[in-house]
Amino acid sequence: MLTGAPDLRRLLSTLTGESVPDFVADFSHAPGTRVVFGSGEVERTGVFARTMGSQRALVVTDRGIADAGHLDRVLQSLSAAGVEWSAFMGVVENPTTDTVDACVATARENQADLLIGLGGGSSMDTAKGCNFLLTNGGKMSDYHGTGRATRPMLPLIAIPTTAGTGSECQSYALISDAKTHAKMACGDKKAAARIAILDPDLTATVPTGVARVTGIDAIAHAVESAVSTRRTPVSTAYSRTAFSLLASAYQRVLDDPQDLEARSAMLLGAALAGVAIENSMLGAAHSSANPLTAHFGIVHGEAVAMMLPHVVQLNTTRPEALAEYARLGEPLGIGGDDFADFLTGILTKASLPLTTPAGTLTTEKIPQLATEAAAQWTAQFNPAPVDAAAFAELYGKVLPH
Repeated sequence: MLTGAPDLRRLLSTLTGESVPDFVADFSHAPGTRVVFGSGEVERTGVFARTMGSQRALVVTDRGIADAGHLDRVLQSLSAAGVEWSAFMGVVENPTTDTVDACVATARENQADLLIGLGGGSSMDTAKGCNFLLTNGGKMSDYHGTGRATRPMLPLIAIPTTAGTGSECQSYALISDAKTHAKMACGDKKAAARIAILDPDLTATVPTGVARVTGIDAIAHAVESAVSTRRTPVSTAYSRTAFSLLASAYQRVLDDPQDLEARSAMLLGAALAGVAIENSMLGAAHSSANPLTAHFGIVHGEAVAMMLPHVVQLNTTRPEALAEYARLGEPLGIGGDDFADFLTGILTKASLPLTTPAGTLTTEKIPQLATEAAAQWTAQFNPAPVDAAAFAELYGKVLPH
């Protein structure tokens, strides 16, 4: 061991000429997912499956992906490589424990030795959830948290068809309890995809309304991971690059859905934000969004979007967060103090709601949601400390007009 070596914080400050927050600590970075990017790469799915030794692959997807023709491309590739296949098409938005159980039954029936998550984050999360139960047994709640799988897991190929969750580059599955609707983040390094295939061609069929919601979720991932109290120099590099790609391409995709260059930037940016999350976690915007989805069925991306500017404004009270917002906004001419307003402008231009719908959130319901938000795992990583009282104040800003 070297003696007298500078600590990481002091070393980074010396090399970059910037002040480095106190919370930057030692870290380990070992990417578990190989990322393959490019138009037409989905045609190589079968080759990748074969190199993993697969003989029977299960494709986890939904009917909409099949109708768009994406499933056929994957199945044809598998057949051409001599890999037998079956398909589970019961994926739903915000997958539940019931969804995962049904997927596990299909995987067992077909003796799958490889899982392929094809679609949005829900497909990939369902595939990961299936992997936990198929290989380690038990129920989904047994894996709520990190590193609770004790046995090896099947290889997974992740093929996103939307630019949003970044689940293709994460080891977590977000699954809702079918009875309580509580969301469980179930993570294990073994659950991460071995390969993520990023083929921009697959995003060309995404409706503008879906792209609007998934895209803003990806932007939120970049913004929140950039200031997380667990951020590292590695995660920060991913967050900044992701935000640069996403912020420059988001409105372009909404204006011209056939802009392949912009779609490519969104897809790559979402994946990089996923890597950032894997190495730094999220914050209060996601903590407060989850109860809105659980109680009122507000789409996850919309819930995150309406909370994000208010959380950012709260975080500007922390000098290190304010400095990072300034760094993110610098190429766009946006200062740290104006970053929250900049995000609100993005939402307005994209026609995303700034408040909850009528008939959902009320003043009387805020205490319960605030308590639930404070108990969310990601709340602890927000740069500005948040408790139930802080969340109650945040919710008050998104009450229906």
